Amino acid sequence: MQAQPLSPQPPKLRGISSMATRQLLAELTQAYSQRAGVAVDIESVGGVDAARRVMAGESFDAVFLASDAIDQLLAAGRVLADSKVDLVHSGVAVAIRAGAARPDIGSEAAVRKAVLAARRVSYSTGPSGVALVKLLQRWDIFDALQSRLVQAPAGVPVGTLVARGEVELGFQQLSELLPLPGITVLGMLPPEIQITTTFSGGLCAGSVQGGAVRALLGYLASADTADAKRRQGMEPA
Repeated sequence: MQAQPLSPQPPKLRGISSMATRQLLAELTQAYSQRAGVAVDIESVGGVDAARRVMAGESFDAVFLASDAIDQLLAAGRVLADSKVDLVHSGVAVAIRAGAARPDIGSEAAVRKAVLAARRVSYSTGPSGVALVKLLQRWDIFDALQSRLVQAPAGVPVGTLVARGEVELGFQQLSELLPLPGITVLGMLPPEIQITTTFSGGLCAGSVQGGAVRALLGYLASADTADAKRRQGMEPA
């Protein structure tokens, strides 16, 4: 009896992302897998870690990071130059521990007052954290606050520190705060000081599944994904 040929295994794509898009990518890649029959496995870690691993040549098919981090990988030849796709715009929100008194954050002056009144304030290692430090420096209060500022470890949501009561006020992308228990999201930073990060995807130069990755990136940037992006606290790019 002649042996039957084995059915070809469906392609599997391996990606890496920062934590800011973890929930969104999990939802969208699951939908894409069901639609296209392509398995997608995306590891989400701190953005600095993710960029370092791709820069070091670790084998991934796709990478999802802040736009400027993707640009650095493009310049280094780790991401193919024509493959970058902007996916979402992500704004920063402010969180307090559930049940705590709600400070006013309705204006730039109110946010500055709330920061000065807080015993401890937390921000992330990602681009929103870098921008927040610059804001505190512009307000000329960064040096005075240093002993009260807590940078969350890479890969640890700021809201986790807020929920534990380790800090009173936390600043991070809304998408990272929404799924966390034990906190209250006061709202977005007011428009005059809003920190918006664009997150993008790209095809890693070492991938041998370029066509499949480009198809995935096309889906992630499509209008079909807009509702999921808004539900996760982001806007389509």
